[in-house]
Amino acid sequence: MRQLPQIKNFLRTPEERFQNLPDFPFTPHYTEIGGLRIAYIDEGPKDGPVVLLMHGEPAWSFLYRKMIPVLVNAGMRVLVPDQVGFGRTDKPTQRSDYTYENHVQWMSAWLESVDVQDITLFCQDWGSLIGLRMVAEMPERFARIALSNGGLPTGNEKIPKAFHIWRAFAMYSPWFPIGKIVRAGCAQGLSDAAVAAYDAPYPSSKYAVGARVFPTLVPIHPSNPARQANERAWEMYKAWTKPFITLFSTRDPVTKGGEKMWQKRVPGAAGQQHTQIRGAGHFVQEDKGEEVAQALVAFVRA
Repeated sequence: MRQLPQIKNFLRTPEERFQNLPDFPFTPHYTEIGGLRIAYIDEGPKDGPVVLLMHGEPAWSFLYRKMIPVLVNAGMRVLVPDQVGFGRTDKPTQRSDYTYENHVQWMSAWLESVDVQDITLFCQDWGSLIGLRMVAEMPERFARIALSNGGLPTGNEKIPKAFHIWRAFAMYSPWFPIGKIVRAGCAQGLSDAAVAAYDAPYPSSKYAVGARVFPTLVPIHPSNPARQANERAWEMYKAWTKPFITLFSTRDPVTKGGEKMWQKRVPGAAGQQHTQIRGAGHFVQEDKGEEVAQALVAFVRA
């Protein structure tokens, strides 16, 4: 039985905030985990190969609107949860409720409630910090992994200057324009309508506590409380023989080059079709979503 935190104070974004989203016609589904309502997208045939798409900071499932149709048209069942504090999912108002471990447990419990097997995981940014831990918690549910612009830090790695700047901004800036932050992470630009869609879950700053906290939870020092759990997960990946590919972009100042350690350390990465996504920034799903989705289709079918 998972030890889930008991959250007493949280907000739920009014549904009218999500009306008229561009290119996002998908019906939300809901389940309750530890007293919080978790929202997720579930598209495609129920008996199709399962693809789990995990978003990061400060995005939500809207990030995957370009990839979902490509995967569904290829006959796949696509699951896209909104992490706690993001999208349509409930948003605790206390900073202390947002811990790395809580996020892992919330999403792991959600996945167990959906109860799927033979999953292909695609994860990016915080979607990888949480998604890769989810695999380590229940590796038997996963058939293959595709990692993009993310990783599993333990606090012993060299952290790029760009991340330190971003972390300080999230901690101290009185101005935190989420949609414009996503736009800044895109190399190909982002429409005003899409910027507004990224802002939609946050009627006020009270709703954005989770988005503010995420950068501060990244293990950038060995004293981080998540270090040991991430190190244990790394030991599992050093023995991971199931297929593992990297789909890193060429224009992300934070994670560029981070794929090399995975290609070197993970046995399942040997001989795979690793791809550099050219012309994409941090949010590869925005810049080259269709291309990434096609690479995923080929990965699953291979």
